Amino acid sequence: MRRLRIKELAGLGLSAIILAAGQGTRMRSDLPKVLQPLAGRPLLGHVLDCAAALTADDVCVVYGHGGEAVREAFPQDSLRWALQAEQLGTGHAMQQAMPGTPDDNRVLVLFGDVPLLTPTTCRRLVDGTPPADVAVLSVDMDDPTGYGRIIRDGGSVNRIVEEKDASPAERAVAEINTGVMVCPASEMKRWLDNLGNDNAQGEYYLTDVVAMAVSDGVTVHGIKAGTWTEVMGINDKKQLAEAERALQARLVDELMKQGVGFADPARVDIRGELKCGKDVFIDVNAVFEGNVELGDGTTIESNNLVRDSKLGPRTLVHSNCHIEGATTGNDCEIGPFARLRPGAELANDVKVGNFVEVKKSTVADGSKVNHLTYIGDAEIGAGVNVGAGTITCNYDGVNKFKTTIGDGAFIGSGVELVAPVKVGAGSTVGAGSTISKDVPENQLVLERSRQKVVPGWQRPAKKDK
Repeated sequence: MRRLRIKELAGLGLSAIILAAGQGTRMRSDLPKVLQPLAGRPLLGHVLDCAAALTADDVCVVYGHGGEAVREAFPQDSLRWALQAEQLGTGHAMQQAMPGTPDDNRVLVLFGDVPLLTPTTCRRLVDGTPPADVAVLSVDMDDPTGYGRIIRDGGSVNRIVEEKDASPAERAVAEINTGVMVCPASEMKRWLDNLGNDNAQGEYYLTDVVAMAVSDGVTVHGIKAGTWTEVMGINDKKQLAEAERALQARLVDELMKQGVGFADPARVDIRGELKCGKDVFIDVNAVFEGNVELGDGTTIESNNLVRDSKLGPRTLVHSNCHIEGATTGNDCEIGPFARLRPGAELANDVKVGNFVEVKKSTVADGSKVNHLTYIGDAEIGAGVNVGAGTITCNYDGVNKFKTTIGDGAFIGSGVELVAPVKVGAGSTVGAGSTISKDVPENQLVLERSRQKVVPGWQRPAKKDK
């Protein structure tokens, strides 16, 4: 019998080993299972976030199916990778990771397809277990069919039995194994060396380590997760959709605790990080992707997509807008049916109205671009009014050019500004003009052909067959 002394293990480092080599055949997808998207990020990304939150000093990903794609998706230098070329069970997967694992660390086993596990639960598992002991994360289920059962002897775990190897009495146990466990690395290596595959599946079960630990006199703790949702594994698209809704509910709940208002918490999707100030209100069917920040008093109406953008205080986004890579100042109004593309920078009190597109342009305080307009590669001064149907002609087929509009200028409807071109401060451009030369300050400029009627002209008509 071998028993590690706790004082030898005090202050141990933590190795998070993430098993992510499964084929995921039930996904029916060319994309590896651990790269399937959940809240806009791969499943494995959520697990890596959990490991990072635990400040694990060693993170190893055991990969196999779609291996190169998985590695390319996570190019961090801090990761250690271990290839499981053959799928011979969870114990076999762990054997691939252990040679590079420091002997004096503790090992936390995680799974690339269990993305909803929280750092809080993992910390409870790690911190709540004496360093020389082993702990497994379990959960009670109303219907445990298909899962390995936790068999206890008093309070401690005695062994874990897979359903195919379980007796009728053991199958009646409601407490199931999640696979997540913590163990001294040196002992894990020794127990893995003694694994066999004499079971119904002919695989090397990591769960057999529990029986070995008990045989060596090591206490195995069973620590229960709060809910099944947190430890659910993702094996098919149905489970992926269920996990999506569960994660969205968690994210929205956290924001509501911070004071954010939602018309319907079930009809919002956050695919990244959403930071909100005070008195923010979000209507239904809003989607937030990447890093989004909403200032105090901002309102997001229905059916909007906001991606990698920062909206200033009291900004109002009307329905059906697409905002990406944009910033606004205070008290802006956007939409409905507006599009802000990357590089759109609105100052304070700016109005971008319906069917307006702004790309890589700055719009200064108090300016208005209200209707049916394209603004690209432009610098618009303060207090400018841009009329309906105006476009900046910024592209000649090869190069992009800049349009500059000075403070207080008025651009009439249906104007074409052919860049590079400057409109001086205080000038007015008459409706229907095509401007290809610079306009001086405080001038009225018109560029139109004389209207005339062409006598005898007839519209072409189809010939009778």
